[in-house]
Amino acid sequence: MSIFNSIEILVVDDESNIRKLFSRELASPGRNIHTVGSAAEAFEHLRKHFCDIIILDIHLPDANGLELMTRFLETVPNVAIILITGYADVDNAVEAMKNGAYDYITKPFSLERIELVIEKAYQRVRLQRENELLRQTDHKPTPKFIGHSQSVQHVRFLIEKAAPTDVPVLLTGESGTGKNVAAAALHAKSRRAGQPLIIKNCGTFDKELLRSELFGYCKGAFTGADRSTDGLLALAHKGTLFFDEVGELTLDLQGALLRLLETQHFRRVGDKEERCVDVRFIFAPNRNLAKEVEEGRFHDAFYHRINVFNIELPPLRERREDIPALVEYFLMSLAKDGREYKISPRAMQQLMDNPWPGNMRELKNIIERGMILAENNIINVNALPFFQKSSQTSRDASFSTLEELERSHISMVMHAVQGNKSRAAQILGIGRKTLYRKLEEYRLTHVGTQAEGSLKL
Repeated sequence: MSIFNSIEILVVDDESNIRKLFSRELASPGRNIHTVGSAAEAFEHLRKHFCDIIILDIHLPDANGLELMTRFLETVPNVAIILITGYADVDNAVEAMKNGAYDYITKPFSLERIELVIEKAYQRVRLQRENELLRQTDHKPTPKFIGHSQSVQHVRFLIEKAAPTDVPVLLTGESGTGKNVAAAALHAKSRRAGQPLIIKNCGTFDKELLRSELFGYCKGAFTGADRSTDGLLALAHKGTLFFDEVGELTLDLQGALLRLLETQHFRRVGDKEERCVDVRFIFAPNRNLAKEVEEGRFHDAFYHRINVFNIELPPLRERREDIPALVEYFLMSLAKDGREYKISPRAMQQLMDNPWPGNMRELKNIIERGMILAENNIINVNALPFFQKSSQTSRDASFSTLEELERSHISMVMHAVQGNKSRAAQILGIGRKTLYRKLEEYRLTHVGTQAEGSLKL
């Protein structure tokens, strides 16, 4: 099953009979045929619509088909071009295949031949796009929430209500509460479920390449742009794009996204033409966005545009009754060797008593480590040294604010990984840039270094 709804085919030929032939004989529920009679009409169509395959006549009244092919390949990345030619132009068509054309068909047409070439061309286009999606998608979380607490049932209710719509959703809550899972659930229950879901952490964006990674760019737009490339928007067309840590986006990019949300149009870097896109957006902040707006670091109009439907995800400490079910789920999902793991009642009680500043992500990491240290496949208290460190910290400290709790948790994780910021960011579930900012904010830049005799995980 394709990750795209149907094959979008553009036929560019000045002969009306040929255009009618393609429309009549090749159109089907899974194949949309669009026809134009000139190069100018072709570019006008491509400006507004995405395309998988272009069937192009070599001879057009307003352009040379071979030169036009090159322009199409520069304008529309990951498109297959099939040339229409007569026997006298076969050598030119073969040469064009060396320069990027997928194949050619000769007049008079054989519909069986056309069907075969189109199918094979689309298979290549689909493979290219699926490979690009795999490179761009960070992970594929399980689209469901574990547990039956009242707060989790409320989240499920909100997801059921929001999923069928196309309104932007803002997922809020502490780090590690399951925003990726909520985004996946929203996508899985939407009409876009068979389409791409792209999850992107804005904290991992290189600000210099930010716009081109999101919008794509044209050949020659900047040094090193030797070919036109689609951005995340094009890859997510007809699907869902989830921006985690949206507070890391620059003000100018927030403005560009605001316009996109309002018009569904965007421009690739270096492109004069606008393109239309159909994407459902989900956002999750890593900061208090209302406060960021007050202090001028976040676009007020953009904030109100993305905050159409808010889903607040509860912290684990407020849904402790779900911990046994979560532990059982992690024990099954993390077991890679076919063994069945269990947890002792005493260890489970300690898990129930923990304050869980890191929420479900912290619970998963502790269970994973406990499985490594388990004796006879049973996780007991002695298999939870990382938890014991956390538990001792919670008993010895009195936290009056969430910031103090977060500072303590980040400090504990930095100690545990001996100052390895990449590993700490992974455990905390935040981007490295966000971690650096929090280390500066809480004055923890040197915590966990070898010189401090840090704890070893």
